[in-house]
Amino acid sequence: MHKVLLVDDQKLIRDGIKSLLGLSGKVAVVAECADGSTVVDACRQYQPEVILLDLSMPVMNGVQTLAALQQEGISTPVLILTTFDEHELVLKSISLGARGFLLKDVSLQTLVEAISTLANGGSWFAPNITERLLGSVRAGSSDFAMPAQLEPLTDKELEILQLMAAGYSNKEIASALYKSEGTVKNQCSAILAKLGVRDRTRAVLLALELGLIS
Repeated sequence: MHKVLLVDDQKLIRDGIKSLLGLSGKVAVVAECADGSTVVDACRQYQPEVILLDLSMPVMNGVQTLAALQQEGISTPVLILTTFDEHELVLKSISLGARGFLLKDVSLQTLVEAISTLANGGSWFAPNITERLLGSVRAGSSDFAMPAQLEPLTDKELEILQLMAAGYSNKEIASALYKSEGTVKNQCSAILAKLGVRDRTRAVLLALELGLIS
């Protein structure tokens, strides 16, 4: 049974999601928040395996909440669950460590699968959302294009890329892999060069599309 923290400003939505997840027999909502201002404290108190986070909320929205979690060093995987797929907000969420993104009209089966995937260390981005994000990024950036021939990434680079997808900073990656921060910075630069992208968010998106990380 996976433990989930549910963050949404609409009580009716929270009640509905909580009831549906309870029916699955695989996920339990252990705590609820009406905005992001209490999420850090709730994570520390209830130790959820996954955070289900709405983007549009008063007081503290989803992006601000992700930033607060990152600042406090809380690495609980976050699954964005919202009613719209504005690509700029999705890109910002990914850059702040969001590990998944789903629209609220998703089926219960898919939602449970996504939660389980994140709880087990993976990522979950709906294919149609990833495709639109990549299309938008390519259209707006002259230096983002699928490499004609992708240079293979080493096992260590793939490990670093997975940590990048989880929102780890270079310092946190260095600590996790027992490397110097300078070494990790150089390896991250090599990853970006091999993928033909200019930043970590684009690297994560392309790696997801290519199936290099999950």
